Amino acid sequence: MEPIIKLEDFRRTYRNGSLEVQAVRGVSLEIQVGEFVAIMGASGSGKSTMMNTIGCLDRPTSGRYLLDGVDIGRLNRDQLADLRNRKLGFVFQGFNLLSRTSAIENVELPILYCRPSVPAREQYRRAMKALEMVGLADRADHYPNQLSGGQQQRVAIARALVNQPRVLLADEPTGNLDTRTSIEVMGVFQALNDQGITIVMVTHELDIASFAKRKVVMRDGVIRTDELVTSRLHAAEALAKVDAEQKAVHLA
Repeated sequence: MEPIIKLEDFRRTYRNGSLEVQAVRGVSLEIQVGEFVAIMGASGSGKSTMMNTIGCLDRPTSGRYLLDGVDIGRLNRDQLADLRNRKLGFVFQGFNLLSRTSAIENVELPILYCRPSVPAREQYRRAMKALEMVGLADRADHYPNQLSGGQQQRVAIARALVNQPRVLLADEPTGNLDTRTSIEVMGVFQALNDQGITIVMVTHELDIASFAKRKVVMRDGVIRTDELVTSRLHAAEALAKVDAEQKAVHLA
């Protein structure tokens, strides 16, 4: 089966005057449909550069990147934007919701960039379906300031899902959340992945990476390890453990 994401000897070099910085140094990576991959690494390891390329926000200096069989190096800016909108969904550490816009209106935003345009009734149907997938259909008319941090991130995930992308990209999705809420969000990701959605997540937290199925660790612009997660955490079990610990503290 053709991988959904394929990097071949991917290199990315940045220039600052006479200084040349090799952010990624010849990475080859394949991610199959239905995988849940965590990419880890310290600041400067190259993980963010690789994520930007996977997200079609940047291009390789050399080597190739194929998304669903399409070589992004052959696309112009408009073609790249169209591919990104059709194939990818993005979730960020900051929820990036419009504060004066309801949850369902936030979710509908990516549909506005679809070509050809989507009728208003279909926009609403898609947005409600995406909110249902993250368990927030009953909060569709709420504004971000009426939602908890975890609920805001769920709205952001619904927004990423609304165009039915092939790949969900998450950049430090739990960075602004407490432990229990982080686990709840990982539970959403695991449920989506169980439905067949491919997920690629950047995180610096080892426990969060343990909710994925595969872990890729970068250092100095190259992949140091690439392995399956053997002691995988499951959200329901992790939540039960957190609740038991909090109850024990309360009783003490």
